[in-house]
Amino acid sequence: MTTRRVFLKSTGMAMVTLGFAPSFLARTVEAAGTRRKLLIAIFQRGAVDGLNMIVPYGEADYYRARPNIAIARPGSGDGAAVDLNGFFGLHPRMAPLKDLWDNRSLAIVQACGSPDSTRSHFDAQDYMESATPGVKSTKDGWLNRYLQVAHTHDTPLAAVAMTRQMPRSLQGTAPALSMGNIGEFNVRGGMGDKDSFEAAYAVAADQVFKGTANEAFDAMRTLSSATGQKPYRPANGAVYPRTPFGQSLLEIARLAKADVGLEIAFAESGQWDHHVNEGGANGQLANRLDDFARGIAALARDIGDRMADTMILTMSEFGRAVVENGNRGTDHGHGNAMMLIGGNVKGGIHGNWPGLHEGQRFEGRDLAITTDFRDVFGEVVVRHLGADDILAARVFPGYGVKPRVFRNVIKA
Repeated sequence: MTTRRVFLKSTGMAMVTLGFAPSFLARTVEAAGTRRKLLIAIFQRGAVDGLNMIVPYGEADYYRARPNIAIARPGSGDGAAVDLNGFFGLHPRMAPLKDLWDNRSLAIVQACGSPDSTRSHFDAQDYMESATPGVKSTKDGWLNRYLQVAHTHDTPLAAVAMTRQMPRSLQGTAPALSMGNIGEFNVRGGMGDKDSFEAAYAVAADQVFKGTANEAFDAMRTLSSATGQKPYRPANGAVYPRTPFGQSLLEIARLAKADVGLEIAFAESGQWDHHVNEGGANGQLANRLDDFARGIAALARDIGDRMADTMILTMSEFGRAVVENGNRGTDHGHGNAMMLIGGNVKGGIHGNWPGLHEGQRFEGRDLAITTDFRDVFGEVVVRHLGADDILAARVFPGYGVKPRVFRNVIKA
């Protein structure tokens, strides 16, 4: 077994061990009580329509380009945008995030994205998660490279994705876990009973795993003990959507508050590709934004004081075309909006707005990009997670970080 990568699909857990034996899991015990900076990365898969998510209602060309799906200006009745700064507003179904804006813990980077012009979902997601636009040969993801250079190896729970499969961002040689939910990460999982689960290890061909299975079981029990046997109850009146996305954020909060050394968490939200009948204040996009915003608002409320050391970062592979199509939807675009939420962000709108007039658009059709997404990632790595410029340059090969172009979204 050359890579020692094990996917325990029947339990809903994926464990990347590349170079580490399961005995490594036992060090979870030593991490109990550890508080460190936490990054929660959220990927909106399918290319969210950022122009209807963060509405440029002060731009007349926005309304000319979208006669059927534009969000009305603030103060114009039901379904109007929620005003932010006199020019931009939130989609009305994003209203749960308004409190975060008001307390200056929500920052929005406009006209952000990849310098690569692809409109392929697969390629654009790969480029963003590897943080190497235009390069398909990159083996690891940017979050895994951060873990590699930060030497965050004292606990296998330093990086956890609440996904059924390991996301591209966390693939690499540093240990990371992917699980459907914490309840599946145990000695029973989906394998029936403890004996059958241990039997599966007993017949493993890899002697490294076979010889240390009991230690792996002990570590799983330790995690179960740390997170508790009783149903998790969110704090501060937080109510998560009872959707896969909402429940994945609930599990992240639960794990963060268990103090097991979590530093990187990953979640994803899908179904953002609305070519037909996207809708405006109501409809497909509105329903997805409702789930998205209520989930993030509940997460921030649930984590509470820990938000001082937590950063929530949202991203999507690219935006949508400025002009609505003939099916009252939007086609694949270019620039988009990213959000950062946390106790150490500088709340407000960041980035240079290029305008939506046809002559200002990328290739005459899309929101132009004025901020490379790697500069946002780089600012998170340097100013939130604490990597120095030399280490950060290793996280973004062929690009490096450029502090001079940081948008100062995060307080130094």
